[in-house]
Amino acid sequence: MMAFGLIALIAGAASALMFASIASGALISLVLFYLAPLPLMVASIGWGPLCASLGGIAAAIGLGALFGLPYCIAFAVTVALPAWWLGHLVLLSRPVGPAAPKATAEPPTEPALEWYPVGRILLWIAGFATLTTLAALLTLGTDAETITGTLRRGLMRLLRAADPQTSGETDQFVDALVRIVPAAATIVAMMTLTLNLWLSTKVTATSGRLRRPWPDLMTAELPPMTLVALCIALAFCFTGGLLAIVAQIAAAALMMGYALTGFAVLHTLTLALKSRTFWLGSIYAVVVVFGWPVMAMVILGLADAVFGLRERFLRTRQPPPLPTS
Repeated sequence: MMAFGLIALIAGAASALMFASIASGALISLVLFYLAPLPLMVASIGWGPLCASLGGIAAAIGLGALFGLPYCIAFAVTVALPAWWLGHLVLLSRPVGPAAPKATAEPPTEPALEWYPVGRILLWIAGFATLTTLAALLTLGTDAETITGTLRRGLMRLLRAADPQTSGETDQFVDALVRIVPAAATIVAMMTLTLNLWLSTKVTATSGRLRRPWPDLMTAELPPMTLVALCIALAFCFTGGLLAIVAQIAAAALMMGYALTGFAVLHTLTLALKSRTFWLGSIYAVVVVFGWPVMAMVILGLADAVFGLRERFLRTRQPPPLPTS
């Protein structure tokens, strides 16, 4: 029990230090800030959600005592809560059916387990990305005009510090940035949470503490109603005000979820290629370097959700049935 508590405190302290490093202003602190959920996720997946919850509570209390209540709340919402809940979902399972004994003399075997689907975990990640981005924007104001005005003044301050001679073109550039900042922040939150969960699962699998088989990521798909939610969010993007900002954040998170399923579709559709590794590596490099080609993955993920591309492809690869005599 003492080792369990020690692991929880170490994980919480590591996450708290990485989270608080952003106050230093150093460039490396930005990387540490985005990786802050990683130690708590490792504790949650490797030693159970209770370990992560204890470490998260201790870390939040410590940050609150040292830096004030806002740091405590921000850490609890953006780091501790996602790490605890996503780690819980990774280990969530249910028996598929009652196990039958192989023979009358043998004891019954353990029932097969169905693990929580990867696609639903992606949907939870999108929800947490929406929550954290919205919480960050609400610290700037409670209405759309205040939020956009604060963002605009902050961006103008940064640009003037870099180049004191600003022009009308700079104002237009800042206005364009203000419009895309909520969606961009959501995309960053979505990708970093996904990366943290993947890394933490890899770490626990490598250490032998992963208590579930490694999931088949090529089968990841979002629930069918996600497409309806995305259409509703896109419709509300044109309403204006705070509701439009919330809709933009939700739409960006869901579209990134479809982008990740689009990569799963890509891995499936390239199974028949001889130089599959080369093509996949090239596509990943293009997406990382340029960024905007990720829209092709969004389209691929949406097309699979509507037309079932993976199912059709795998059906064509199945061997034909044996002729009946």
